[in-house]
Amino acid sequence: MDSVIEIQRQTHEEIERFERALYTLLSRPTTGHDQQLQNEHKASQILERLTGRATALNNLYNDQEARISEINALSSMSQQNDLSEFYSRLVKIQEHHNKYPDALPVGFDLEIASFLDQPGQDDDEEYQAEEDPIALLFSGEEGYGRYLDLYTNHTAYCNLKNLGKRPAYLQYLDILLEAQSGLVHSELPKETRFTKDFENYIKSLHAYLLSFTKKTQPLVDVETRQTEAMNDFDKRWQAQDISGWEEPSEPKPQGDGEASSIWCGACQKHYSKQTVYDAHLTSKKHIKAVTKQAASGEPAPNPNGASVESSVASTMQSSGKLRIRNSAFYTYLVTELLTKLAPTLLETKSNVERRFSLTAREREQELLDQAKPAVTAAAAAAAAEAGEEEEEEERIYNPLKLPLGWDGKPIPYWLYKLHGLGVEYRCEICSDHVYMGRKNFERHFQESRHAFGMRALGLPNTKHFHEITRIEDALALAEKLKQEGRHEIFEQETMEELEDDEGNVYNRKTYDDLKKQGLI
Repeated sequence: MDSVIEIQRQTHEEIERFERALYTLLSRPTTGHDQQLQNEHKASQILERLTGRATALNNLYNDQEARISEINALSSMSQQNDLSEFYSRLVKIQEHHNKYPDALPVGFDLEIASFLDQPGQDDDEEYQAEEDPIALLFSGEEGYGRYLDLYTNHTAYCNLKNLGKRPAYLQYLDILLEAQSGLVHSELPKETRFTKDFENYIKSLHAYLLSFTKKTQPLVDVETRQTEAMNDFDKRWQAQDISGWEEPSEPKPQGDGEASSIWCGACQKHYSKQTVYDAHLTSKKHIKAVTKQAASGEPAPNPNGASVESSVASTMQSSGKLRIRNSAFYTYLVTELLTKLAPTLLETKSNVERRFSLTAREREQELLDQAKPAVTAAAAAAAAEAGEEEEEEERIYNPLKLPLGWDGKPIPYWLYKLHGLGVEYRCEICSDHVYMGRKNFERHFQESRHAFGMRALGLPNTKHFHEITRIEDALALAEKLKQEGRHEIFEQETMEELEDDEGNVYNRKTYDDLKKQGLI
């Protein structure tokens, strides 16, 4: 298999099959966050293999000498009508396949199947749960890439000097969320941001956020975004456009106007005034130091010469500037990462607040639930298909839309016609509600719907109003009943007879009038 043309053909085939596998993987519906992240990591691995195959194919096309020699060999075969070259290559191919019968096709098919999760690879759920490489990338606090684990960074932040009040973890998350409105930690004083501890802290935070972004967003080119942020920072730093990170000004030379600071090489000490320097020359300490220096052979001190401390100070100042730039540089990169991770940071804050509200037993139960192996995609799909089949079986054929009986099935059509369930009865008092069948219509007069309608009209729901469905008829009947009730009362008052103590007989009305007057 040394033919350049055959290798190119095979590489083209592998690229096409990888592209089809990538399309199949990305077009597959996902059931949750875990499965989506697994598909993205698999898609990232396919893209890496595609890039490698494309690079190798490009190199083959650029190797013109090998291609020309191969084409010339094939051309010479056709011109000379000599098949010796053909048979020699055929023998090599047969020997290769006899020695490796299942080398390339089966191996490549297994590689494609590993990305697409072909049947037979998802049967053992426990094995898949233990060997899940994506789950090993995250800690328990990160929850398979759903949340950020910033407890270590929070501890380092609280240990910074000149910080003032130490924020809690939730407050620390709020501080990081403020990165959307400007550079993170811009609220800290310069005495804190210009220290070595802050530089170490911000480097550690950047390393964690960068690693987390790569693990949770495998299809995003994080390195390119970081490179763009670096270039943008360099431009802004040179233009001094980053507020709060200005380099400290150089200290002014000390002196009283007569002379600048003076260095004594024998005493290894710096003097700010000439008078103080002259006074110390006669001291025992200086004389002893000069004698020791002369005995050791060191050069005599030169008060007007260059100061050793000046070089040390310049070195320290340059290292301080470099530290400030590094802190500003990583702060700028961290701000860029936090802006992209803002939704994840909000989810982290919500999860922390939720966990604070749980009891100890609830937290233990949550950890146990997370430790259980997740249901595979094949099992979930099988369960969904089984549920759809059950729903189809439960669907009842009812084209006439007959009422359902006690067994959940439509009643017979003859029973439907017998009870007159196809006849509509409308009641205006019940807000034009329609009752199907005579039996349901008669029954509704004693139900709450009709009683509420009668109560709204100010009428009693008595037997007098049975079969009355119109509001106008109900009001007319009520007025008629009132009139008939007054006439009956008058007849009762005139026809009723009462007897007094002396035996005299009066009607009811006369008896009441005489009794009121005291005549009886």
